[in-house]
Amino acid sequence: MNSSSAPCEFCAAPGGAVLWQNDLCRVVRADEPDYPGFCRVILKRHATEMADLGEDERSGLMAVVFAVEAVVRETMQPHKMNLASLGNMIPHVHWHVVPRFEDDRHYPGPIWAAPRRERGVAPERAKRAEGIAAALARRLGS
Repeated sequence: MNSSSAPCEFCAAPGGAVLWQNDLCRVVRADEPDYPGFCRVILKRHATEMADLGEDERSGLMAVVFAVEAVVRETMQPHKMNLASLGNMIPHVHWHVVPRFEDDRHYPGPIWAAPRRERGVAPERAKRAEGIAAALARRLGS
């Protein structure tokens, strides 16, 4: 649980469709229809800051973040990859791994900014995103 009175969303629920997990963390598909391939890497135990983790946990978590970045990059073939760890809305250690395309709704701004163009995702991107779970299993193990 977090220190506020509200329960932690990532302690209470997976935070998305689980694509891969181990004892330390889980990788989930973010429910962001404008961003197929957007994944989150969520620490399984509650901690609010990276500094709250021991050295082995930090190293293990970052190894997964970098593996997810590589898998998403290979699978989605984006123009750019974005990695972010904010935690302002859900104060639980997690990383956003977001493939970015020059024609996505917010590019070149952050995905949380005001959109610059209408909705519309190329169907082949959604299709490619379906391969992320299998690619994660190949890279990280089952």
